[in-house]
Amino acid sequence: MAKTAPSAMPASLAALVDALQALPGVGPKTAQRMATHLLQSDRPAAERLGQSLLGALHRIGHCARCNTFSEEPICGLCLDGGRSEAQLCVVETPTDMLMLEQTGSFQGRYFVLMGRLSPLDGVGPSQLPLPQFLEQARRPGLEEVIIATNFTPEGEATAHALETLLQGQGLSPPLRIARLARGVPAGGELEYVDLGTIAQALRERRPLSPSPESPPLPPKPLSLKQP
Repeated sequence: MAKTAPSAMPASLAALVDALQALPGVGPKTAQRMATHLLQSDRPAAERLGQSLLGALHRIGHCARCNTFSEEPICGLCLDGGRSEAQLCVVETPTDMLMLEQTGSFQGRYFVLMGRLSPLDGVGPSQLPLPQFLEQARRPGLEEVIIATNFTPEGEATAHALETLLQGQGLSPPLRIARLARGVPAGGELEYVDLGTIAQALRERRPLSPSPESPPLPPKPLSLKQP
């Protein structure tokens, strides 16, 4: 019976390399470099990393209102009495919520889906916290739901599903349902912007100096045919 050749990598190191591959964008080679660097050059950092990860796993759960990560039953943003109850912004992930919050331009409430509809990945409506979302959509004083899912096929499908759900529950109307605007980025040059983005920017154009007497320009159908 042939003997199995011994591995050049200790079992505990192989397990660490395998665990690091759970991080997004980290493949076998990158995981191996990370693991060997931590063990060879910075063992104190490796210990802090392990302790911090275990601490986060034990202490962090989900906010009972907005569903984002929180160490308390209700997160700090939901406890902030200075925020508006009239708007609810729905995002896919806590990272998306943090990005919107860092702009300083939104003072309403959030709801984090912790995902998006993706049938190919086995994520359907039952895998999203839709009952909790509906509970927040029924809160007194709410006037508008802003759907801020990503502009991917999955994000668009999720946005449509949320709109259909609100309408089917008889919440819209009276609730207004809005979607984040799309268009040319700040500082962008048309020469380097894709045709789909330019078309969307034209559809969602607005007056240069809006006034009460100047209603929004109506959208016009656009063709994306290549010249």
